[in-house]
Amino acid sequence: MNHLDMTYRKTAAEGASGIGLLIALYDTLAGNLRRAAEAQRANDIERRSREANHAFTVIGYLEGCLQRGTGGDLALQLRAFYAALRRKLLGAQVKQSAEMLDNLMADVLKIREAWQAADLGATPSIPQILPAAAAKGLSGYPSMGMRNTGGNWSA
Repeated sequence: MNHLDMTYRKTAAEGASGIGLLIALYDTLAGNLRRAAEAQRANDIERRSREANHAFTVIGYLEGCLQRGTGGDLALQLRAFYAALRRKLLGAQVKQSAEMLDNLMADVLKIREAWQAADLGATPSIPQILPAAAAKGLSGYPSMGMRNTGGNWSA
């Protein structure tokens, strides 16, 4: 069992909701990006690469969860977000840019915040997550405009 599976199972065992499990994955991803940026600043290329590789694994895991469901428009938007995130992470690796990694972490945290608000019932419905995050300034990603599809989503 890899570290990602252990984190996910531990969170599930603690009684987290489905969205709570998703939030744990976003926390893991944000941590990977933060540590990769720190490693880049310290010129520790091996550690930066290890953290970035784990971030790619988490992104793949998030995408895999979407592929198992029929999430409608929300799933399509999340797929686009994850694809853009992957491209930008690769670009940050190539350019060896701690700033780009910091920006990616901020984008991930904005989406995480929206999921957390949904988990706490602070948003009217799950499909409103991405517009709220987009309104907070996610840049460089496909349009996050969404409409309610009758609650048909998966993540």
